[in-house]
Amino acid sequence: MSASSIPFTVSGGVVLVTGAAMGMGRLYALRAAREGAGVVILWDVDAAGLAKTAAEVTDLGARAVVRQVDLASRTAIAEAAADCAEEGPLTLLVNNAGIVRGALFWDHNPERDIALTMDINALAPMYVTHAFLPGMMADAGRPRRILNIASAAGTVSNPRMSVYAASKWAVIGWSDSLRLELEQQGYRHLAVTTFCPSYISTGMFAGARGPLLTPLMTPEDAVNRAWRATTAGRPQLIAPATAQLGKVLRGLLPVRAWDFVGGKVFGIYSTMDKFTGRVEKTGQR
Repeated sequence: MSASSIPFTVSGGVVLVTGAAMGMGRLYALRAAREGAGVVILWDVDAAGLAKTAAEVTDLGARAVVRQVDLASRTAIAEAAADCAEEGPLTLLVNNAGIVRGALFWDHNPERDIALTMDINALAPMYVTHAFLPGMMADAGRPRRILNIASAAGTVSNPRMSVYAASKWAVIGWSDSLRLELEQQGYRHLAVTTFCPSYISTGMFAGARGPLLTPLMTPEDAVNRAWRATTAGRPQLIAPATAQLGKVLRGLLPVRAWDFVGGKVFGIYSTMDKFTGRVEKTGQR
């Protein structure tokens, strides 16, 4: 029986979660521990938050491996990956870490906002995956998964999210291309899932409001949906359903017609008008 025909499980395996100190990253780590993972590797810049998540993971019976990593630094990523190599090939990689800057484009600071957002949201998932992918490709003894957390903002344009949207469009394009490359080259034991949620009530999008018929998702709901999609090897999940509808309509309608429907009917273009966010630390979601 080939690994691709065996149901996926993290039981006894090694799981890495970025942005694991709080929010959805913490929930992914706890989910992995509850599902029987042997080792859960936790990456974040927030040492205090990592310690709390690690204690919870340990209480659930998994071994927690904690690394304080600045995901905006390619060097830091490479060093942390080398440090964790002894744990063996990953069973599941969750590229979860992300930040958001909600502002008009010309109000973005080039370094603090533009470069940092692209480094953490778009480049870090590529560097982390590049570091661990060879081991995951080489060991086909069991099914393996990569979960890349993108955003519905990567499927439709939105004022006050230009750089954030750009970073998530990049993740979607890269993630799905990686999926196709692995399939074409015969690595059927290794599936890639791209998760594109709408706004999630983690505090990251404090002040933002959901479009018409699209309430903010809870972190627990988002993680459950993403976990099920990943376990099933589903290529992409856009949630909730109204976010998927927005993508479809944007593709079908002329630009100005979509501007009216998306902006005036669904209210997408004003969802960030009262955004406040929270003080972000590199790697948190």
